[in-house]
Amino acid sequence: MEQRDESAQLLGPVEIRQLAEKLDVTPTKKLGQNFVHDPNTVRRIVAAADLSPEDHVVEIGPGLGSLTLALVDTAAKVTAVEIDDRLAAELPATLAWRAPAFADRLHILNKDALKIEAGDIEAPTALVANLPYNISVPVLLHFLATFPSIRRVLVMVQAEVADRLAADSGSKIYGVPSVKAAFYGEVRRAGSIGRNVFWPAPKIESGLVRIDRFEPGTEPWPLSEEARRTVWPLIDAAFAQRRKTLRAALAGHYGGAVHAEEALLAAGIDPTLRGERLDVADFVRLAGI
Repeated sequence: MEQRDESAQLLGPVEIRQLAEKLDVTPTKKLGQNFVHDPNTVRRIVAAADLSPEDHVVEIGPGLGSLTLALVDTAAKVTAVEIDDRLAAELPATLAWRAPAFADRLHILNKDALKIEAGDIEAPTALVANLPYNISVPVLLHFLATFPSIRRVLVMVQAEVADRLAADSGSKIYGVPSVKAAFYGEVRRAGSIGRNVFWPAPKIESGLVRIDRFEPGTEPWPLSEEARRTVWPLIDAAFAQRRKTLRAALAGHYGGAVHAEEALLAAGIDPTLRGERLDVADFVRLAGI
C-alpha cells in the first residue's frame, strides 16, 4: 500500500464542541452517545487493536469521528456504521478537514448496526469501536456472527460489561455474554477508561475488551449459524435462573428433568452443577457438536 507522510489531526475538546454546535447535536442517552474528546485515549484504543496497514476495520457508532480519524490513519479501509443521519452526513466533511489524505479510505453506512447484513460490508478483518453502551453486547455478537472474516475485536464498553465479557467460568459475573463471546475466540480485558475523556462525561467507568478469533483451521468447534442455533438456547436456559441446578434449568429445553439429566451425564457434566460452572466447551459438548 502506498505510504503517505500526512497524518490525521485528531479531535480534541474544542473541535468536538465545534462540530456538535455546527450540527446542533445534543448527545442522547437513547442512542448511547458519549463522544471521546481525548486524542491519547483514541491512540490507545487503536494501539490495543494491533491493526495492520492491510486491515479493513468496521467501526460502529463513529459519532463525531474521534476514533474514525485514528483508524483511517492506520488501516487500509474503514467502514463506519452510524445510525444518526446528521452524524453520518458530517463524517466526510470531518475527514476532509482533519485527514484529507485518508478521506478515500472511509466508507459510511447510515444504518442501524443491528440490521447490518453480510452483504452490507465486504470482508471486514477487524471491529474497533466505542460501542453504544445500551446495545453493546447484542451488536458485538451480531457482528461476530455475521462476519466470519473479523479476526480481531477491540471495543470500549461499560466497565461492568467488559468484566462480564472477559469473566471466567465459576465467577459471580460469569454469564451469557461471557460464554457467547468465548464461543468465537480468546476474550480478555484490554484496559480501563476513565469518565473524563468523554463529552458528556458518563456516570460509569468504561473498559476495553479484546477478542482474538480462533484462527481458520484451528477452531475447536464449528462457528456456524447451525452451531449457534444449537448452543445458544442451552446457554440461555442454563443462566435464565442462576440458582437452579443444570438438571432443573434445562428441564424445559429437554422436555423434563430426567431427560436433561441424561443429556448432561452423556456429556460428562454433573447435573447438580449450576450454569456458571460450565465453560463454552462444556456447552458445545452438551449440544453434541
